[in-house]
Amino acid sequence: MAPAVPKSGDAIFASVDRVNSELFTLTYGAIVRQLITDLEEVEEVNKQLDQMGYNIGVRLVDEFLAKSNVSRCVDFRETAEVIAKVGFKMFLGVTASVTNWDAEGTTCSLILEDNPLVDFVELPDTCQGLYYCNILSGVVRGALEMVSMKTEVTWLRDMLKGDDVFELQVKLLKQVPEEYPYKDDE
Repeated sequence: MAPAVPKSGDAIFASVDRVNSELFTLTYGAIVRQLITDLEEVEEVNKQLDQMGYNIGVRLVDEFLAKSNVSRCVDFRETAEVIAKVGFKMFLGVTASVTNWDAEGTTCSLILEDNPLVDFVELPDTCQGLYYCNILSGVVRGALEMVSMKTEVTWLRDMLKGDDVFELQVKLLKQVPEEYPYKDDE
């Protein structure tokens, strides 16, 4: 049997079961609205969205690896490209571009020109500090942690705040060596 060939984001998106995008967008909006009501402080909502995203990312990476047939990435640069071109397409139906690399190759930006989470959304003046899509930063952080990359993910630009694109900065803090739970010789 021939080895599995990595699938493109478009191929995976076409073959995966999907939920109606409006239902998805409105459900996410209801979750954010309920968090704002329950927590009252915008900064607490940001933290909660990030934590929810982290928990999703930790689990989502398994599905991603199973369905995409992507082999092990050789470095952080390749990993960022796979997230942008395959991961975002697979789960959100959009692709991101990877730009603004630092000299060490440890920090980059993921640029989203389209984001289905923000359809039908306008932030009221009382929520100007809210990072409405903060769940995405948590998803990226959680998924990368599961593939041994400790990262910091922050929003630099947000279309809901008047910017021209959504920009997530991903900074590699450290590459965690893989530890095996047992030794082969025992």
